[in-house]
Amino acid sequence: MHPARLELSHITKRYPGVLANDDVSLTIQPGEIHAVLGENGAGKSTLMKIIFGMVKPDSGTVQYNGKTITIPNPKQARQLGIAMVFQHFSLFDSFTVAENVWLGLDHSLNLEQVIAQISRVASQYGLDIDPYRPVHTLSVGEMQRVEIIRALLTNPQLLILDEPTSVLTPQAVDKLFLVLRQLADEGRSIIYISHKLHEIRTLCSACTVMRFGRVTGVCDPRYESDASLSELMVGSTLPDLSISPAQPGKAVLRVNNLCLASEDIFGTDLDGIHLSVHAGEIVGIAGVSGNGQRELLFALSGEDTRAPEGAIGLQGQNIGHLNPSQRRALGLHFVPEERLGRGAVPSLSLASNVLLTRKESLQTQGFLRFIGWISNYVLHKQAQALIERFRVKAFGSHALASSLSGGNLQKFLIGREIDARPKLLIVSQPTWGVDVSAAANIRSELMALRDQGCAVLVLSEELDELLLLSDQLHVIANGKLSPALSRAHAKVSTIGTWMSGLWNTQDAKT
Repeated sequence: MHPARLELSHITKRYPGVLANDDVSLTIQPGEIHAVLGENGAGKSTLMKIIFGMVKPDSGTVQYNGKTITIPNPKQARQLGIAMVFQHFSLFDSFTVAENVWLGLDHSLNLEQVIAQISRVASQYGLDIDPYRPVHTLSVGEMQRVEIIRALLTNPQLLILDEPTSVLTPQAVDKLFLVLRQLADEGRSIIYISHKLHEIRTLCSACTVMRFGRVTGVCDPRYESDASLSELMVGSTLPDLSISPAQPGKAVLRVNNLCLASEDIFGTDLDGIHLSVHAGEIVGIAGVSGNGQRELLFALSGEDTRAPEGAIGLQGQNIGHLNPSQRRALGLHFVPEERLGRGAVPSLSLASNVLLTRKESLQTQGFLRFIGWISNYVLHKQAQALIERFRVKAFGSHALASSLSGGNLQKFLIGREIDARPKLLIVSQPTWGVDVSAAANIRSELMALRDQGCAVLVLSEELDELLLLSDQLHVIANGKLSPALSRAHAKVSTIGTWMSGLWNTQDAKT
């Protein structure tokens, strides 16, 4: 018998104020696709960083291919044949795609050889990317493709994937799964972290469940249901999302023939975008990352104020020339896909991050005292209320934004904007990297906001989510927006085809 590919025994890791991993044991066999499942903050990321040499455990042992080892850094991990695709990327913005990939490879290859290998792997796995593009010009989804390609080019024995399908089309997910099964058939081992329970049940033959830093169960997910996996993970069954028929009111957002050249030479020009979002409805936009979503979001949020006169209207008022602050004053609030940097300032507390998008309503929100000073008491009280309402795992309102996991920060940011009582809420990737319990809570809050008369626009590469939430659904491809599909007529096969830019008006009526 072959020894286990990886065996963790009694791993413990403490940080100030938190026990991230508490006596965790985990065994991965050769040729096994093994899921690690848990809520945001359950300790999964810390455990993966220990395996990849980014974090040193306080106690416990690591065995790899039958030998007890210490992994001091990621370079040593890669030399051992361990590769990892992070949910939060480790790329240098000023370098090109090829240069970033080259940094993690054996330098016996020159840059041109690396570029050739990138093109080959990208084509083979359906992960199209331009090797010459600087990383700072890429969307979040395109950055994830770079991470996946870089990991695959290292020819790993153990591959760790953290939310690898969050920005892939259904067809690309199917293709990636074929690749992963092929790697497993070759004897490679895969640790698969995902909040998409149906993916775990389809792909994985073993699953370790974590809660509050401890292992709470091990199972074969092929014999479990989504409901039973959810119960293992959170300790209870999740309520079904209550969806009532939409009662659309007046148009809140109208986009009329928006044509806008991208300011980024590697970006996508917007070509004749027509879009309307009414009060009391959720409109979804699906699409593969890099097809104009970034440019559209910048134009709608006010980060790009070059829209032609009359191209963007909010409740009948032309807003194309207004900046984000001016649009917030009119009731447009926005949750970007980049959580740290654009959604929140990493070095500021959660309370201070609440204040960032409320300067237009300091008085009405109660933040100002009568002499004009900001009331820290009111500010922290409101931040704490958001933490509790959206079940954010954080050490109170004084916690820095950078101290939160990605999923917990996302819950806080969405809560911050919902709490501002917007007339129009634009959300990009609302549940990317968020556990099933938190995702259910976020979707429920968005639906409640719709029912209160708010207009909601959701851009997501999570197709199941859009099909669940959207009253009307569009697809964006090559900078163009498809006709609208109602929830009743939206089918995965149709949307998958439209993601390639293949649609016509008749499709929307069938």
